[in-house]
Amino acid sequence: MSVPRLSILHVDMDAFYASIEVRDDPSLVGKPVAVGGPADGRGVISAASYPARAFGVRSAMPTAQARALCPALIVVPANLEKYTAVSREIMEIFRSFTPLVEPLSLDEAFLDVAGCELLFGDAVEIGRAIKREILRRTGLVASVGVASSKFLAKLASDMDKPDGFRVIRPEEALDVLRPLPVSKIFGVGERTAKRLEALGVRTIGELAAQPRDAVMSRFGATGAWIHDLAHGIDARRVTPRREEKSYSLERTFPKDLAQRDELRLRLFEFCEELGWRLRERGLRARTVTLKARFGDFKTVTRTKSMPLSTNVGVRLYGVARELLERVPSQPLRLLGVGVSGLEDVRTPRQGALFGETNEAPREPEDDGARRDRLERIAAGLDRLRAKYGAGTVTPGSLVGRAQTVGRDGTRAPH
Repeated sequence: MSVPRLSILHVDMDAFYASIEVRDDPSLVGKPVAVGGPADGRGVISAASYPARAFGVRSAMPTAQARALCPALIVVPANLEKYTAVSREIMEIFRSFTPLVEPLSLDEAFLDVAGCELLFGDAVEIGRAIKREILRRTGLVASVGVASSKFLAKLASDMDKPDGFRVIRPEEALDVLRPLPVSKIFGVGERTAKRLEALGVRTIGELAAQPRDAVMSRFGATGAWIHDLAHGIDARRVTPRREEKSYSLERTFPKDLAQRDELRLRLFEFCEELGWRLRERGLRARTVTLKARFGDFKTVTRTKSMPLSTNVGVRLYGVARELLERVPSQPLRLLGVGVSGLEDVRTPRQGALFGETNEAPREPEDDGARRDRLERIAAGLDRLRAKYGAGTVTPGSLVGRAQTVGRDGTRAPH
């Protein structure tokens, strides 16, 4: 049996959003800082600096609660465009060492550095080099885990945060795992942890000591998975490009919103942003889903698929607006739009065999010509945004409007 190879890295940026804000404003150094929405509305914390975490402030916490825990907390509105630009720079650093990079989010990724030793040294040397290069180029600190599998590498990167660097070698994996709580196993959430605790299983070592069949009989396929991980077994490979299945945008309003004209403008704003995201990634979408939440927290969704996929905001909006009309006219706490049924823009689009369907009545001008014209216009505007910034081009109906601020404080770029 071959010995597992030390070749997997997990790199996780420390308090990513908050660290960027502190980097860009030195007056915030050493202070409790959080990125998120305002405390006087329904704001939520997206990220917290380590000084803020010392007070119990954490992501996904209502901003009002965070301020109660830390009255001196400095809350900064999120700037997703800035964070995305920094993320791209970090991903470029990763790819300068290996092509096998699997992003998990803006601030973390798995890397497989097998075969890169002749150029950059072994996995430990590469991990340290990446950590130094991120600091040099971005001024930000990353925590790095090095191991023989994705599970162990991610576990390692979390062990010595912040500014951590941890190696879990194959021969020491079981000793490292044994005393850890079962909640450290990927896939063991709160409910599964409680079920295991009811069986007297609190640590990974205790889980590993259970007969595999017994764990499977109680937890099914999940049982086999967590039992393997308890033994340090994880055969998952680093996948450079994960298949994108959907994109969505939603906003919780400071006050319930009833005016339909305003809701339509919000929808248009969302669809413009989603169209831009799709074009940036070379994708089109066929299905639009609208999500609406009322003041009593009741949530409804409405979905419609188009005969032809698109990545043009105005086309997405046409469907989203139709879906909004199918939602009862009551004040909304939240509104969101999602797109799915994604396909590569290089995929040929097949029109209806016998002309237009009932779902898409023929428009005054040839629909194909109009579609192509809209896509050319969108591509031209994207070039302007890329050259001069995302806020350079704004649809006429949105001129003079403040950008929508989400529950987490993010501003949707146009």
